[in-house]
Amino acid sequence: MKIEDVRNSFAMPVTSPSFSKGPYRFRDREYLIIEYETDISALEAVVPEPLEIERPAVKYEFIRMPDSDGFGSYAESGQVIPVRLNGVSGNYLHSMYLDDISPIVGGREIWGFPKKYAHPEMHVDRVNKDCYIGVLKYGELEVARATMAYKWKRLEDEPVRKAVDTTPNFLLKVIPDVDGSAKICQLVEYPLTDVAIKEAWTGPASLQLFAHCMAPVADLPVKRITGALHYIGDMTIGPGKVVYDYLA
Repeated sequence: MKIEDVRNSFAMPVTSPSFSKGPYRFRDREYLIIEYETDISALEAVVPEPLEIERPAVKYEFIRMPDSDGFGSYAESGQVIPVRLNGVSGNYLHSMYLDDISPIVGGREIWGFPKKYAHPEMHVDRVNKDCYIGVLKYGELEVARATMAYKWKRLEDEPVRKAVDTTPNFLLKVIPDVDGSAKICQLVEYPLTDVAIKEAWTGPASLQLFAHCMAPVADLPVKRITGALHYIGDMTIGPGKVVYDYLA
């Protein structure tokens, strides 16, 4: 392999990357999002400067991605925190748990998504049929459980599309050097583009989080449910950009 060939590689293993080069289009991406009030002190411990906490809130997400270019068909679950940067409102992705190696590796290496391997599941209640259920297991233990009434109240698609399409998303990307010190330490922003919302709903919801040393979602405790959203749409993850370099 020539030096120029090595320079033109984009991921590891060089001869057989774990993910494709993109772009990454998601079709029929399905979200179950429970927003809740939490302790401001818990948020202050995990939101990195220069981001500012917008309000003492967390969005807990379950996502089904049945058809994604380059990453396969998989499910995901995690926590998103409303923040501001330079006066602009956005989302900080605090934790993500999913069941597919390809998007774990690709998401971490390209943008810095905080992904770990776990077992999220989202489905309609198989007995009563009247609610969505989201469950996250880390190993053999359950660490999150959410419910939301099935198609309770229809929402207009355009406000949801606009929010997804225009809200900046932030990630903390840290990659170590060979001595274990940080080689890359960046605050990254990425967009979701070409968004098409197919349906959106709200309704009564619940969320329970359970303590786990390796999946500490309960470190951002649930004080009160403030909203719920279920929607299905198509979208593309766009290229990221560095908005703050901690090593500069």
